[in-house]
Amino acid sequence: MSQSTGTISPLRQRMIDDMKQRRLKPGTQRSHILGVRRLAAFLDRSLVTATADDLRRFQLDLATTGLSAASINCTIAGLRFFFGVTLDRPQVLSKISLVHEPRKLPVVLTPDEVRQLLQAVSSLKYRAALSIAYGAGLRASEITHLRVTDIDSQRMLIHVTHGKGGRERNALLSPVLLTLLREWWRYAQARRKMLKGGWLFPGQNPVNPVSYRQLSRVCHDAVQLVGFDKHVTLHSLRHSFATHLLEQHVDIRVIQVLLGHAKLNTTARYSHVASQLLQEVESPLDALTSLF
Repeated sequence: MSQSTGTISPLRQRMIDDMKQRRLKPGTQRSHILGVRRLAAFLDRSLVTATADDLRRFQLDLATTGLSAASINCTIAGLRFFFGVTLDRPQVLSKISLVHEPRKLPVVLTPDEVRQLLQAVSSLKYRAALSIAYGAGLRASEITHLRVTDIDSQRMLIHVTHGKGGRERNALLSPVLLTLLREWWRYAQARRKMLKGGWLFPGQNPVNPVSYRQLSRVCHDAVQLVGFDKHVTLHSLRHSFATHLLEQHVDIRVIQVLLGHAKLNTTARYSHVASQLLQEVESPLDALTSLF
């Protein structure tokens, strides 16, 4: 799988072709390639000769080197694709398994903190992009792949065509968000920064969309400027969108549809961080008025 000579080996190219054939996203492809490269460095021989015991020793090595559970599972996913699909040798995977990942509660901002964060973004373009993350609950990859034609001002919807798992859905378009997006559209059109019917948030070359890395960098800079003492990322705006809707007593099944979650229990985790809902619950101790 080495590229030390500047050329891609036939085996690596075969894996890349297999991933493209199944339309895996570029990020997933890079993750799979990295996992296979880790194994190649560990074995220091042709991967075609790898055995189930080799992979078992490799996973044990990953665990002892302190690699996170998420990174181990990403590596295993890459190996499963490589041996199960590209080499058609699924029996080699018999002695490795995914490891348990402790699920952490999502970081959620208060409405006032969201306001501070968005106001800290000086660029109209990026303020509009981050506002979609909070105002419609879109993922970063969904924001970057929005086109001008995806904004339906007649039905007040945002058409998401690059959802997780290739699923399409309609997201919420609020009047405030629509006003901001129109302001950005007029600004971009006047300066020829946006192609007709092109990306809503184009990159430096308007033929390409803005990158996820750039959006994350803008969000990070805004967080630094505001001085939050918690780990806030671009995805925290999506978490905040869902949590604040839950606190407004919006039906959790509606929130599931808006977020594009395949399973309701994924959406249900926001009930653990909906502080206003918890504050509305009366402890049974409070009913014991004669106790004290």
